[in-house]
Amino acid sequence: MSERRSSESGFPIQGVYTAADLPEDLDSRLGDPGEYPYTRGVYPTMYTARPWTMRQYAGFGTAAESNARYHQLLRAGTMGLSVAFDLPTQMGYDSDEPIAHGEVGKVGVAIDSIEDMRLLFDGIPLDKVSTSMTINAPGSVLLLLYQLVAEENGVPGAALNGTIQNDILKEYIARGTYIFPPKPSLRLVADTFAYCRTEVPKWNTISISGYHMAEAGASPVQEIAFTLANGVEYVRAAIAAGLAVDDFAPRLSFFFVARTTLLEEVAKFRAARRIWARLMRDEFGAKNPKSMMLRFHTQTAGVQLTAQQPEVNLVRVAVQGLGAVLGGTQSLHTNSFDEAIALPTEKAARLALRTQQVLAYETDLTGTVDPFAGSYVVEAMTAEIEAAAEGLMQRVFEHGSAVEAIEVGFQKREIEQSAYQIAQQIDSGERVVVGLNRFAVDEEEPYEPLRVDPAIEVAQAERLATLRAERDSGAVEHARAQLRAAAEGGGNVLYPMKEALRARATVGEVCGTLREVWGMYRPADRF
Repeated sequence: MSERRSSESGFPIQGVYTAADLPEDLDSRLGDPGEYPYTRGVYPTMYTARPWTMRQYAGFGTAAESNARYHQLLRAGTMGLSVAFDLPTQMGYDSDEPIAHGEVGKVGVAIDSIEDMRLLFDGIPLDKVSTSMTINAPGSVLLLLYQLVAEENGVPGAALNGTIQNDILKEYIARGTYIFPPKPSLRLVADTFAYCRTEVPKWNTISISGYHMAEAGASPVQEIAFTLANGVEYVRAAIAAGLAVDDFAPRLSFFFVARTTLLEEVAKFRAARRIWARLMRDEFGAKNPKSMMLRFHTQTAGVQLTAQQPEVNLVRVAVQGLGAVLGGTQSLHTNSFDEAIALPTEKAARLALRTQQVLAYETDLTGTVDPFAGSYVVEAMTAEIEAAAEGLMQRVFEHGSAVEAIEVGFQKREIEQSAYQIAQQIDSGERVVVGLNRFAVDEEEPYEPLRVDPAIEVAQAERLATLRAERDSGAVEHARAQLRAAAEGGGNVLYPMKEALRARATVGEVCGTLREVWGMYRPADRF
């Protein structure tokens, strides 16, 4: 078997690393754990004080079905919930709209109104759990629904902990669930920063994501370069909206992938922390140490899982999770082994969580901070990735900004080239995928996946019809008019948006109101 001698980012991997491969200024690049430039982790004690937050990403079908899964996960020891929404919700459409046909409840839970959000979190103590919601274009809408349900249960906004992804720029680059054009989308992000600073102060207002770029084929260098460039854009937008950097930057968070190439992934996380700390201190003048800390959630690499011999994915996920932990993640979602086939079964989701619990409680990973510090290979790789990522960020900024680079398709084109190269390597056998292009079996064992009942779409439409018949339609129209006026002017749109949702306006109606004012994004034909 011929060995691969290059990293995922294309750097040659040496057979032996020595002290001569380390940066001359290694000590200043490292620092101590919890101190600038945070290479060794954002907290002094890291996992020696407590383990990372163990999240499981779940959501399918109806709110009631997802609620039952959340209770199962909490009983199994999950420390935080991570909500997946179906495509209509992600795109700001109600379940009964024609464009939603066939997609309701398929890749996540369908949330159309406050009624669904009540069901989704029924019986869950929102002042005690940390909830992450993977939602972008309508992220502010779902956050407000969550806050309204919490308030109905006596939990004030100040007591809520969690994250909305709210990262619209990566949607234009790699994923496609955008609604509005970039400029009003950035305004909505900045309005969310300002709203949460006052109303939900412990909430992480954005999770700037490289994960989806990696799933689209980005290399580790591309993943952190494009993600951090987007982060710079969000910081600039918030400052332009009148916010002081130290007023919002401590609530910024990031979201990365963990691949099976463990050493490079550890180096990637360390390089990302170092670059971000330097940017926030030197370019934006942040004074609060928390503004310089790159805190991130990690998900294991779904794109590396195979439908062939799916049990092998348990091994892949364990290695990927190990890389995330050695890299200093703040929270982790481990994929279920059957996700390349369909929605995870309850048993598969439990096994994914048990993988994290083995790493936390049966290994010695939590006994010391940053075990790889000073490693010849990891420190050399960290410096290599750092330099390459900074160079690629500069190429982004040569277009003027991350948004202007997006508008000409720069990031998308670079990622597509990387994805094509990966596909070629797999097809040729140069990149080994166990069970796919090597060590295959003649016949797969039967496997019964979890499937979503198509009757959910009918049930959601019936719920919406009942909601519209029972609510005060005059109050809804008045609230939507207030939202429209704020969107047309310069006011923070989240305050009238919250009142519209309180009056039982639907997600689709709220997003539709903003569409009327801001329009919809149409990508340029050239990319």
